[in-house]
Order: sequence, then structure tokens, then C-alpha cells
Amino acid sequence: MEHNVKDTLGLTMKQARQKMGITQAQLAKRLNVSERYITLIENSHKKPKYHLLFKIIRELSIKPDSIFYPEKPSKDSQIEDIIRMLYRCDDHSLSIIRATVKAETEVEV
Repeated sequence: MEHNVKDTLGLTMKQARQKMGITQAQLAKRLNVSERYITLIENSHKKPKYHLLFKIIRELSIKPDSIFYPEKPSKDSQIEDIIRMLYRCDDHSLSIIRATVKAETEVEV
């Protein structure tokens, strides 16, 4: 089974972007590219250069395996999503999250 990155990237990117609730225009601004370029990647199988692919994967918290090995079963869970989001937090946000989780886990059921 032959696989091509550009066949999977557009759909994966679009789904991740929509899951985050951001528009193509917002993503384009974050990546410093045109909205048209985002549309081409998502819908026309445009293949971005490595540096942009790297930025897309990081910005949308995409698991690289979902692009490069789509046939591999995914064990994506809410916990994995949260971990990916945590890597994007600053120290202040992490301390708030830690305190919140600590308080929640100390509540007696």
C-alpha cells in the first residue's frame, strides 16, 4: 500500500483546525502564510515545504503519525490531547492548570 503525505495532510489538517475552532484565515495568520495557501493544502493537496509542515503539525497539535502513517491504528485520547496542549502553555498557565487538577483530584467522592 503506497502512501503519500499530501493525500493525508489536507484532511488531517482541516479536521484538526476545525476541532480547535479556528478558521483558515486565523491559521494562515498564525503560520504567516496566505489563507489561499491554507485552502490549497486542505483541498487541493498542495504539499508544503518542511518548515511549514513542521509549523502546521505544532500549531494544530497534530500527531505526525496521523500524517506519515495513517494506516497505523490511533490511540488518540483526551489525555493525549491535553498533554499536547500543555506543551504550548507558559509557566503561569501551567501553575494554574496544576493547581486546578490538584484541587480536583483531592475532592472526596
